[in-house]
This record gives sequence, structure tokens and C-alpha cells, in this order.
Amino acid sequence: MSDSFFSSELPEVKLVGAISNPYDLSIATARTCYSGKGIIMPEEVSKDEKAKKLRDSIAESTLEAGHLTTRQHAHFVFALNRVSRSFIWSFLHSHPFYNSEQVSQRYVKVKGNFTVPCLLPSEQELFEKTLHLQMKAYEELIKLLMPAVTEEYYRIFPSRKKEKGDYWQKSIQKKAYEIARYVLPVATQAYLYHTVSALTLLRYYKMMGCSDTPSEQTFVIRRMVEEVVKLDPDFKKELSNSLDLKTESEEVSFSKAKRFCKEFDARLQGQYSILVDSSQNAQVTLAQAVRAVLGKAKEDLTDKDAIDLVLNPSKNNLLGNTLNLMTLSKLTRTLFQVHFTFQKKISHTADSQDQRHRMTPGSRPLLSAHYFGEPDVIYPKLLGEVSSAKKCYDEVIEQTVEAVNTLLKSGVSFEKVHYLLPNSWGIRFHESGDLLNWHHKWKLRTCYNAQEEIFYASVQELMEVQKKFPLIAATIKAPCFIRKLAQEKPFCPEGDRYCGVPVWTLPIERYQRLI
Repeated sequence: MSDSFFSSELPEVKLVGAISNPYDLSIATARTCYSGKGIIMPEEVSKDEKAKKLRDSIAESTLEAGHLTTRQHAHFVFALNRVSRSFIWSFLHSHPFYNSEQVSQRYVKVKGNFTVPCLLPSEQELFEKTLHLQMKAYEELIKLLMPAVTEEYYRIFPSRKKEKGDYWQKSIQKKAYEIARYVLPVATQAYLYHTVSALTLLRYYKMMGCSDTPSEQTFVIRRMVEEVVKLDPDFKKELSNSLDLKTESEEVSFSKAKRFCKEFDARLQGQYSILVDSSQNAQVTLAQAVRAVLGKAKEDLTDKDAIDLVLNPSKNNLLGNTLNLMTLSKLTRTLFQVHFTFQKKISHTADSQDQRHRMTPGSRPLLSAHYFGEPDVIYPKLLGEVSSAKKCYDEVIEQTVEAVNTLLKSGVSFEKVHYLLPNSWGIRFHESGDLLNWHHKWKLRTCYNAQEEIFYASVQELMEVQKKFPLIAATIKAPCFIRKLAQEKPFCPEGDRYCGVPVWTLPIERYQRLI
């Protein structure tokens, strides 16, 4: 793969922060494990030819044997520009071993920069015409939605309407941006800081040919490696040939995909998320784990009291701390012993945020295996209140699908065509995790400021857990509810971003919002 894939400007990759000698550091840490004279410093492993020979031998043998933790000490901070949302979702954020800060489509108005593959002239014309239609619809939706968003905003905050000037106008506009972005294509470009360890970068290089965006991945990952090799030429010794995984799926079968999607959706029954598996004796197991930590017999600490001790913020005020300290407490680590699996369907744009909860991993689909040639999108709730906006939304989705089908029929690969799929495209997957990390996610995502679909999915998940394991779900709600029980003030930690609703007074069944 090369830059010949792109018709648009090439992705930009800059190394802006790094450990200066990653190769030597990894071997110094390896030798320290077996050192009887103390810590081996990085400069020692390359001080002379004999040391370098030993260094290279250790590097080769540990890498071949899979002793990899030594490669996690060095980290690289990359500034990435002009990369597609599809690439970020499908590759950069599809695993737990990274950190990213990327430009938001919820809070920053999109300017219309897209990743465009090279196509034949007639195909290129249709591709770019579709991008233009999507961008035009985005702008139109913002205008059509603003009156309804404004009305709902001032219904929630009537006192703000009386204030002079347009101080709150930006907050209102952001709500319109959030919904309008659903029609933008996954070709929309982003810029971000992306930090990975040396080990993750080696894995990127090995796997850069897989999944939905192999050409873009190959270009960007090669550039990342080139940047590191400039810093430390010895890093090149760690690289191995990338795997050829294109056989994972290039097949596009409308009939097979439609059968699967219909079957999947029937089980959901209109929900975003349903509980499909869990620890069989979740409450008993959790209570036993708590007693084991504290050295308590059952007659001294009942199941109910044990669960209350770890999950009730009035008794475990660690739960109300915004620094998320739960993995460092022996008591709250008992939550690791309980697991839940949910079947879900949310939009591509919502899942791009949902997947950032790396410790509740999901098995995201290959997009080519789910495409069946018809509109398959999620509708934000506000569209149901503004008929003109819904009409605009439906029209651009239909035109997009028609363009995708036309390009596929003309022989264009799904890899190239899929960049036109809108943010609203439905993503079907299963998501699993332990209670400690579900607790963290549910606490954050039942906040009224959370992305709409993730908010409702989290509410539905908590309600399902509540039915099956009431002792576990009793005190898991929005962050303001938890902070109130923990006696942390203010109850809402969001400042000016306060949603305007005293959610800390509501049962989970009454969690409802329009914007």
C-alpha cells in the first residue's frame, strides 16, 4: 500500500514526544530482571561491542519467546492529522493499549475535510458529489434543528433566557452540531494526539493490513514507525513482517448480511442494549469476595450488607471521587469478580465514543459483513420532533446508500466505498466486562451530558441488571447521585455544563432527555 491510495491530502504524522532510546531501554529492563548487582541502566547495554552483541541477542530471543513487557516502558506521542474517523474507529481505538485526545464532532463544527480514495474519473465525481450532499445536509440540519434545540434548552434553563447577550448560544449550537453530525461520512477527517507504547507500535506494524481501512492504516503506521526509527534506528530491528489478513472479509453479500441483521435486531426488540449473559451467582460471588477481603464470616456480614459496603457511596465514598481510584482499593477490586455481556446496536458515531471505554471491550463488526444495500441508520430523538429535519436526514441517507450501491456495482472495493457511510450507520456488537469497569462506565454515561445513545444504552443496561441483581444495581446511577450519597459537593461536578436537571433525585426508570 502507498500514498497512491489517496486522492485527498495525505495523512500527517509527527512524533512530538518520546523516550529517546526505546530499544536500549527495553533490554536494560530485561537484564535488570536477572541482575544481582542492581538496576541496569540503558547506556550500559550499548557501551561497547560486546554489550551490543548481548543486547541484540536478548532482544531477539525475548521477542521471539513472547516476553514483551519490556517493550511497554517506552512510549511515543504522535500528532496525527487528516486521518479518517473510520480508521480511528476501526484500528486506532479498537484495542485497550493506547491513549488519545481527538477533536470532537459533538462540540466543534465540522469544516468538511474528508479522506478520498483514488477512483476512476466518473466514480470520483459520484464519490465527491455524495460528500458534498452530506456536508450540505449537515449545514441544513444545524439550521433546521436550532429552533427546537433552543426551545428545549430554555425550557430546562428558563433563567438563562433572561440573561443579556448570547452567552449560552454556543452551548445551544453544540447540541445542534451533535445531532447534525449523524449525516457526515466516516471519511470525515480528524486530528488527534495518540500515545502508544513501543509494544503497541510493534503490534500495529504486524496488524496494519487488517480490518476495514488497511490502505490508510498501512500508510499511517509506516509513517509512525519511520518517525521512531529517526529517533532510534535500532528500533527497526524489532519489526517483523505484517500479516496478510485481507481474507478476513472483502465479501459483500446483501442477502447474507440482511438475514444476520434482521435476526440480530429481532432479539433487541427496539432496545439499544440487552443483557445476554452474566455471572450466574453475581450477588453471592460479590458478597463472598467482600467477606474474603475483610476476613468476615457470613454470620458477621450478610450478603446484603457486604454488597452495600462496597457499592453504596455513603459507606464507600471512594465511589464519588472523580479520579477513579477503584482499581487501587482492595475492597472495590472485588467488583472484578462479576461479569456482564450485552448485545448492542448503536450508531457508528456513538460507538466511536463507546469504544473509548476500553475495559468493557466489544467485538465490533467488519463493516463489509453487515452491509446489505439499504439504509441502516440510527435516529436521534430530536429528529422525531422536527419533521423537516427528519425529511432532510432521510433524503441524504437514501442518496448516500444509492451512491454506495452504484460504486459497488461498478467494481469499486468496499474498502474505498465504505468511507461514504454516514456516522449514523448502525453498528451491531457484543460488549463484555467486569462490574468494576461497568460501574465506571454507567456512572459516567448516565449523566445527562453523555452522548444520547450511550446514555440510553447505559440506562437500559442498568435496568436489566436491576431486575436480575437488585442488590448490585441499587446504588449505581448518574455521577451526581453517587456524589450525593458520598457527600461530595457540588453533587454535579460539571460546573457550567450542568444539565439543568436534579438527576440525583430521580430513580433510573425516570431518566429521560431530548437533548
